[in-house]
Amino acid sequence: MQVGVLTVPLGDQSLEDALSYLDGIGVDAVELGCGGFTGDDHLPREEYLDDVDAQADLRESLDEHEIEVSALATHNNPLHPDDDRASEADTELREAIELADQLDVDAVTTFSGLPAGGPNDEVPNWITAPWPTEHADAHDYQWEVATEYWSDVADHAADHDVDVAIEMHPNMLVYEPHGMLKLREATNEYIGANFDPSHLYWQGIDVTAAIRLLGEEDAIHHFHAKDTKVYEENAREKGVLDTTGYTEEADRSWLFRSIGYGHGEAHWKDVVSTLRMVGYDGTLSIEHEDSLTSGREGLEKAVDVLSRAVFETTPGDAYWAE
Repeated sequence: MQVGVLTVPLGDQSLEDALSYLDGIGVDAVELGCGGFTGDDHLPREEYLDDVDAQADLRESLDEHEIEVSALATHNNPLHPDDDRASEADTELREAIELADQLDVDAVTTFSGLPAGGPNDEVPNWITAPWPTEHADAHDYQWEVATEYWSDVADHAADHDVDVAIEMHPNMLVYEPHGMLKLREATNEYIGANFDPSHLYWQGIDVTAAIRLLGEEDAIHHFHAKDTKVYEENAREKGVLDTTGYTEEADRSWLFRSIGYGHGEAHWKDVVSTLRMVGYDGTLSIEHEDSLTSGREGLEKAVDVLSRAVFETTPGDAYWAE
């Protein structure tokens, strides 16, 4: 297993400086944004796609610091009812898959997207209950839209032998493990999860149980190391569907936290162990979105915890069982 970092918090410095810094704190892999909400500070997609020289320079920088690329990231909404926004997101995703192929990167991380509730609506509609019945009808419509779109993207991914790792995220159609499996079943094995536990914690989902569920179907393509803390004193009053601003920390029911500040080291060792049980030995890519600390401090504290949690060797022979 490798400790990795999604480099977005370091977007104010060059890729070379970011790699040097990450190498110095013990990071083995990077996830590079190339479009969408993650931006493209370290990998402008248009500058690298089909450019052999630019790609060679990137490989040289990575090799110098003995850092690999775990995934390319382009999180957006290709199912948006606004045709221009959907088209932009679709282009970002398809070109990210093509660029990943050219760079020998295994996965692209993204969102499932979210359609409107009907063909004449103008904004996406996150549906969380089947009643009144028009909501159930809208949900069925959304899955028809998503299945058609993602089936085509899955074929594109298969053509390039690149996994598409979808982050289960509220306000997207796929936000929990059963929805993830439903989309995978409707498409192909190149569609799987970018397993980010932070969004599962506040929904009340058991993270290790979810890892087992998706792992049984070989559906974990990438992993985001990101923590969440639920603040019960607020959640008891207003629940966890909280629209309070992320920077109004004292009033929120939950916050994204650095690794170890939502759940302790013992929990993260359990997460790592469960990942190994289901056959995931890839990168744990730290995504820093903790508003109570700086990007660098959050990354360094997360690396500190994960470096003690990850397994660096393959399992030995179980000689005691012979």
